[in-house]
Amino acid sequence: MPKGKPWTPEEEAKLKQMVACGENLESISTKLGKTENAVIQKCRRLGLVVEGAKRYTSSSSIPLPAELPSPEEALKMLAGALKAATQPGLDKVEVQRLQVVATLARTYDHLLANYVRYRDIEAKLVELEKKYAQLAEKAKGDAPKPNTAQMVQPST
Repeated sequence: MPKGKPWTPEEEAKLKQMVACGENLESISTKLGKTENAVIQKCRRLGLVVEGAKRYTSSSSIPLPAELPSPEEALKMLAGALKAATQPGLDKVEVQRLQVVATLARTYDHLLANYVRYRDIEAKLVELEKKYAQLAEKAKGDAPKPNTAQMVQPST
């Protein structure tokens, strides 16, 4: 449910015109008497890109790294977020961003531990399969061969 005053069709038309003219976020919000956040949200809903607004990316558009960050790198990111969180005067958005960083670091640590454990199990399985194959070959070579001299000949 919207928190503020609903947008009129005239305000929406004016917003579209100002965005098309390349006006920045601060100017648009001042002229329309709306908060910058309200302008950003309305632009998103209308599919407009306003100058001066932060562009957010969805998880589907984030490029994946070629290699996993090491646990040390993840801990450094977490330490940086923790240090930044102790600074006075952080705004609500920055606090939320730091909370996300901390949550992601904890999740990464958990998933990395599972990944390493699975890789260890996989390596042991490969090793055991090799040993089993060697034992199977050896067992074939050590199997007693039947003595044909002692075989019973059928009587005629």
